Amino acid sequence: MTNDFNQQIIDEFRANQGQVAAFDGARLLLLTTKGARTGASRTTPVGYLPDGDRLLVIASAMGQNAHPAWYHNLLAHPRATVEDGAFTYEADAVVLEGEERDRLFARAVEADRGWAEYQARTGRVIPVVALHPIHAGPPAGPMGEVLKTIHGAFRRELALIRKEVAASGPGLGAQLRVNCLTLCQGLHYHHTNEDAGMFPALERDHPELAPAMKRLRDEHEVVARLLARLQELLADDDLDHDVLVAEVDTLATELEAHLDYEEEQLVPILNGLAR
Repeated sequence: MTNDFNQQIIDEFRANQGQVAAFDGARLLLLTTKGARTGASRTTPVGYLPDGDRLLVIASAMGQNAHPAWYHNLLAHPRATVEDGAFTYEADAVVLEGEERDRLFARAVEADRGWAEYQARTGRVIPVVALHPIHAGPPAGPMGEVLKTIHGAFRRELALIRKEVAASGPGLGAQLRVNCLTLCQGLHYHHTNEDAGMFPALERDHPELAPAMKRLRDEHEVVARLLARLQELLADDDLDHDVLVAEVDTLATELEAHLDYEEEQLVPILNGLAR
């Protein structure tokens, strides 16, 4: 990508909370590294793969014979800044080697043959890098807007998974399983934090919210059961594709309704709180 094109992507990504029209349906992040020679910060749009508590980025350079600059930068300075559309945080980069690199690259190829095409164009072994996030708290801004941003990230990921599951056919690839499990993990963490922190604080200061809070907690339990059911299905080697599609559709419907109601009830109050 040219620098001008990169900058257009960066600007659109930041203006639209991670959404870029030219990469609709792709998982994209902004990776800011420190120059290996200059020490200057450099931001690059990079595709990524979910992998539980970490993210995977692949230094394909679209099959060119030289590693991309961001990869050389990470070798020299493994601490980078990641923007995912909802959060901006530091991350430690680890270059994967041997069996782990080969297994995860094969997993990526199974999900998207484009990675294999890039590898076929070059004599170098395309590196796979794991980014281990170092979370530094919620984004800046009114709390209600922060909640909407976080919800937006869940909505986008769920929409991607819904499409991927529908298109997967009878065989469910390893990366798609990981995508689903990572979403389950993220939603569980988000709802657990709300139940333990945000909800009690709001109930204490706004007793009039009691009916809404009860409904939201009940919906958390419904979502938790759906997530548990999805994880059971994903662990089944004889997974029924039609059942999986139906379960993901049910989860998407229930979660969308829950997020909409939570924003309707809580965003105005949260935006009025001091940070």
